[in-house]
Formats: sequence, structure tokens, C-alpha cells
Amino acid sequence: MIPFELCPVCGGEVIEKEVEKLILGGNNTAVVRVKADICTHCGERLYSKETITMFENIRSRLARGDVAGFLPMGQTYKVAG
Repeated sequence: MIPFELCPVCGGEVIEKEVEKLILGGNNTAVVRVKADICTHCGERLYSKETITMFENIRSRLARGDVAGFLPMGQTYKVAG
């Protein structure tokens, strides 16, 4: 992937890695593993246009409660404090 040789935020070196991204939609959350370009200095994540489109589609499905084909991972709880 690596469209940038250097990080557009800080100028650091960019390497490709597999990362987990949390996507929120309505009251639902999904965890997705994707490849991203990561700055070794500041940690900025750079995603391809296709990956961002996938995030938007998942977010929309979550907001509608359309989780068909998604694997449940447990439950999430909010702690009042």
C-alpha cells in the first residue's frame, strides 16, 4: 500500500502493518483486522480508500442493526461512574 514515503503528519517513516480497528455504529461495535500504513514515529494510521469505504459500510450496517454475517465476540457494558 504505502502511498506516502513519509508520514504526512510528522514526517516519520511509514511501514505497513496489520491492525485492529474498532468501528462504532449506533449501539453496536465491530472489530476489523486490516492492513494500514503506520508511522513509526507518531503512530498515525493511513488507510486505503477501499478500506475506508469498507469502514463506512460496516458503520452503516451496525447503525441499522444489520449484523448478519458478523461473528459475536461477547457483550459490551457501560459502567456508570
